Amino acid sequence: MRNFWQFKTLTLMLLPAALVLLLNNYLPMFGLFIAFKKINYIDGIWGSPWIGFDNFEFLFNNGSLWRIVRNTVGYSLTFMIVNTIISVAIALALNELRGRISVKSYQSFLIMPHFLSLIVISYLVYAFLHPTQGFMNATVLKMFGKEPVSWYMVKEYWPFILTFVSAWKGVGIGAVIYIAAIAGIDPEYYEAAVIDGASKWKQMMHITIPSIMPIIIIITILNMGHVFNSDFGLFFQVPLDSGALYPVTDTVDTYVYRVLTQMNDIGMSSAAAMVQSVLGFIMVFLTNGAVRRINSDQALF
Repeated sequence: MRNFWQFKTLTLMLLPAALVLLLNNYLPMFGLFIAFKKINYIDGIWGSPWIGFDNFEFLFNNGSLWRIVRNTVGYSLTFMIVNTIISVAIALALNELRGRISVKSYQSFLIMPHFLSLIVISYLVYAFLHPTQGFMNATVLKMFGKEPVSWYMVKEYWPFILTFVSAWKGVGIGAVIYIAAIAGIDPEYYEAAVIDGASKWKQMMHITIPSIMPIIIIITILNMGHVFNSDFGLFFQVPLDSGALYPVTDTVDTYVYRVLTQMNDIGMSSAAAMVQSVLGFIMVFLTNGAVRRINSDQALF
């Protein structure tokens, strides 16, 4: 209480954010018991019977579990690696520009996709991949004398399409974070490197990248907590929920949505979401432990 009174101004400034965190992140955790119940609308949430781990048993005995876990983890790791590499590359490139107007213009252009709704993006993708009037079939493939492709019926192309869409939407905001980290590097390091005759490439490899590596590691650790989660809009809206694409687009989030809407089973969908959260929590600790063993100074905790 003495510390609270001593730092009352700072505590009051923290209070709104703490309340938002409590309401959005902690109070909903009381709903975890839904995963252990057979929810029905007559008895309500509290009166519905307990069924133990039956919801989890159905989830793990489901024949499509391997497919949705493989897709979720595979895409998450791919997006993480590709987006990080491109974001860092863009940040390094923009850092070399000396015109302030040019830098701001490029930053604004790159950030813009981040603020677009995935519903809007799904229509943009559809404009490119429409079976008859899409840009790819009507212009690109026709130019090379190729036959039109039914993009929403052929699953082989979609791992690359989804990776491209994810990168296009996310690398801009990621680059801004790394640009801010680069801006905090002491200019004297670069001045000393120039005196020693280091080229721009060596300056990037021996000064810039090592300096922002702690930020890259922290962001990677935090992203590992979402490795069992997927962007629902990306995997549901962009492929237009095409059944032919389920083998490569069905993830845990889309599966939970279908269980909730088609089977109307709240308990089963809650069980799947709980498994996601627990595995993500474990992944954060495992990743942080691995970083700590390599370099304890760069670990998150």
